[in-house]
Amino acid sequence: MGRLLKYLFILCVLGGIALVVYAYIGPFLGADFSPQSEAIRQKVTLDAQ
Repeated sequence: MGRLLKYLFILCVLGGIALVVYAYIGPFLGADFSPQSEAIRQKVTLDAQ
């Protein structure tokens, strides 16, 4: 059981490292991580009574 937990922990650590590496190298590989931007205009009534 201890060996299984050890391998699972190592797998999680390697997966985390791979995710960080992909976050840095991804834009060079064509992945776009920037959010979609869109202008939103909404009328606001101030001091309405």
